[in-house]
Amino acid sequence: MDTAPTPFSTAIRTASQEQHTEAETSTFMSDLLGGRLGVDAYTRYTEQLWFVYRALEDGAKALRGDPVAGPFLRPELERVAELERDLTHLRGPQWRAGLTPLPATAAYAARVEECARTWPGGYVAHHYTRYLGDLSGGQIIRGKAERTWGFDRKGDGVRFYVFEGIANPAAFKRSYRALLDGIDAVVPDELERKRIVDECKGAFALNTQVFRELGDAFPLSA
Repeated sequence: MDTAPTPFSTAIRTASQEQHTEAETSTFMSDLLGGRLGVDAYTRYTEQLWFVYRALEDGAKALRGDPVAGPFLRPELERVAELERDLTHLRGPQWRAGLTPLPATAAYAARVEECARTWPGGYVAHHYTRYLGDLSGGQIIRGKAERTWGFDRKGDGVRFYVFEGIANPAAFKRSYRALLDGIDAVVPDELERKRIVDECKGAFALNTQVFRELGDAFPLSA
């Protein structure tokens, strides 16, 4: 008897689990969540996110009508404006002055930009990795930041993690996974779908490298 094919949302989550775990358990993130780093480390991390999300959201402009990437581009997910509000709170109104990406961040943003220009399926891999991750695990970071550095609950400094346009995150994530499962219809080639899965694994690896460089800048506390 034929077995039902694995839903794409399951395939991409399962295949990238090892890379996902490596990113989540990086030294920098463990130290940040453990309360052993100051707000300056959190600020530097937020700066790096701005470069990546600007690449994602600038790249989205040309993909809105694309049959593969277009359905994923939901305005309630957009984060750049919230990041800029957080950075204004963290660094002041002149926050852009002297703002530079880490080398790993520059590589990460460049890869997102390349996918947005040349490969919608690859862009979806990065979109999934970032937005669904921050909608889920990002809430742990928000809560820790509020408790550790005294930010107002869901206020300036942590607005990046507050998805005001998503009233029911669980339902939203189900609808997002349904979009992933529908990729089979617009990307019928199995090898191409595997490339998307591999790009997702690469996205986690790029994120892990950012954490490594942040860890070098903010060594683990004794």
